[in-house]
Amino acid sequence: MEIIDFKHLNRILKDHDLWEWGHNLESTARQFLHDHRHGHTAIWLDTIGRLPQLNTITRDISSSAITVHTEQDFDRKSLEAQLKSMAPWRKGPFDIHGIYIDSEWRSDQKWQRLCKGITPLTGRRVLDIGCGNGYYLWRMLGAGAYCALGVDPSQLFAAQFQAIRHFTGRELAASILPMGMEQLPFDIPAFDSVFSMGVLYHRRTPRAHIEQLKSLILPGGELILETLIIEEQSLSALKPAGRYAKMRNVYEIPSVSLLQQWLKSAGMRNIRTIDISPTTTDEQRTTEWMPFESLKDFLDPADPSKTIEGHPAPVRAIIAAHKK
Repeated sequence: MEIIDFKHLNRILKDHDLWEWGHNLESTARQFLHDHRHGHTAIWLDTIGRLPQLNTITRDISSSAITVHTEQDFDRKSLEAQLKSMAPWRKGPFDIHGIYIDSEWRSDQKWQRLCKGITPLTGRRVLDIGCGNGYYLWRMLGAGAYCALGVDPSQLFAAQFQAIRHFTGRELAASILPMGMEQLPFDIPAFDSVFSMGVLYHRRTPRAHIEQLKSLILPGGELILETLIIEEQSLSALKPAGRYAKMRNVYEIPSVSLLQQWLKSAGMRNIRTIDISPTTTDEQRTTEWMPFESLKDFLDPADPSKTIEGHPAPVRAIIAAHKK
């Protein structure tokens, strides 16, 4: 067993007219995994290999929790322990045969904010940059996407995706590429919809990130950006000297006006703001599936309108735009 089912990945690429774009991705991903070996990967793979084989009676990838249900008897405590051994679970929720994976992020809340404002995903080839454990990939397929590929360098997230896929069904056209987005082929536009959620502010050069995303989109296709923003009307940005909400590598948090200008300068059209929402402790919090620090620990306890460092507390925007 491997951290990614490369046979399935290649089948998706061939069956969904993505082979020209992605025929070298297996070798690229294998090299990345070789160069970034993780000491726990073998343990996660052993856990996945021991997951029970259960007949799924119902499957729901269109509701808040990605849900599968069986009528078979199984050792619930054992399965729960197996899934918890792959904690922390950052994105979700998932309901695996009655075991509710209450992830740190209520990712369904973000999905509800964005899904009504973007071009419907029915029949579209979708790429999700920084996909985490793939929660949104399932939601994209549930919304009618033709196929959904994700990119994330975390091998833990790839293992979590494989564990969920074990139960949701191996035939669904979703896969994760366990590597950095820098390893993607940027010379061939291939996707109808490209998502970048929670990535822009971690890029040293956010405008270059937008250009890279644009290069992956087919003419007329859509870019969906979700990012931290500052609530300023001017063309300004916050550039934290140290950490932001205890996060490393936060380089630039733009105003919506500045972000829209970046998109316009990149040649994008039909630029529109779908949503602006503060992050709340209902959406991001510590749970038994993610028992470490979360949002409340990142805010000033005397003034939750500020981060622990004194910056404005997190506010996130979703902006969509089309490629000419």
